[in-house]
Amino acid sequence: TGRLALYLLGLRATCPHASPQRSLVTWLKYYLEKDWRGSRRHGHPITSYYQYGLGVLALCVQHKQVREEVIRRLLTAQRHGKLGHGGNAVDTEAVVALAFTCLEQRRMVGTKLAAELRVAVQEVSRSMAEAQGPDGIIGNIYSTSWALQVFLATGVCRTEPAFGRAMAALLENLAAFGTAATMAQVLPVLHGRSYLDIASLRCREEPDTLTPLDMEPVTEVPGNKTVQLVVECPLPWCYELRLYDRPVPVPAAASLLDVLRAAAELEPHDFRFHTQDTPQGPFLTQVLGLEARQEKRNYWQLLSAPDKPLQMGIADYRPQDGERLILRLSEW
Repeated sequence: TGRLALYLLGLRATCPHASPQRSLVTWLKYYLEKDWRGSRRHGHPITSYYQYGLGVLALCVQHKQVREEVIRRLLTAQRHGKLGHGGNAVDTEAVVALAFTCLEQRRMVGTKLAAELRVAVQEVSRSMAEAQGPDGIIGNIYSTSWALQVFLATGVCRTEPAFGRAMAALLENLAAFGTAATMAQVLPVLHGRSYLDIASLRCREEPDTLTPLDMEPVTEVPGNKTVQLVVECPLPWCYELRLYDRPVPVPAAASLLDVLRAAAELEPHDFRFHTQDTPQGPFLTQVLGLEARQEKRNYWQLLSAPDKPLQMGIADYRPQDGERLILRLSEW
């Protein structure tokens, strides 16, 4: 659902011909209905509230009607604090808030529901401002760009103090946005826009100014470093908390993903892991045979000891020499 929604948002921004787009919208409606049935049966979407919200947002941007039951599932989840954990909660809350704002601004819902959506968006905005850290980041650096889109879409960017601090933090961490998906997420913000602006895009007035981007190769850093890699699995999944604790020597420029690969090569070969490719880059799904599963509502949390969540993914984060990194199976 989420990937198709993001593709449709991107496609809409490129001003395509209508025919292939219409078919994709039909598929998105199908997947949303499938998610809705899962929500009714399990109490949450088959995929996630993040993907569910993206689907509603994409349909709204495409000017397609969304069933009220689908919208109310998101509204109920937002009211009961079921939208996620940590940075993921900010991501999901922001996507849901953008969807609600789109539905309300484009008058695609009735007066009563529109008022409820408006209140929900205000609550999300307050929640995100309260979640802002002293460094200006809201959740993590990626969710910060989502939060900024909400501030821009709702027009509170000029009056919300958190906006300026978050924008400053974003500009300091632009190097973290190295994949196509994360670039697409941050580019509207850098232009003072949000995904909602795609809905009012006038394609005939858009000049064809796209030019190829020459990417500079990553600068090689000489030398080596050692990272202490720790794997933790608390109750109820494991009886023993610490499953792995070992120094891993790697080149000085190594990312966390490189550290994991190096650990898997160490004798004895007792460390193993699996990742899943996503538009945002590789996502850690399994460590030491323990798989994070959506239906179990758990995930592999990435921490810099003692308890600081990493702001980047495993392919982008480059640990320091002597840093202690923790992979912790956590609930969301």
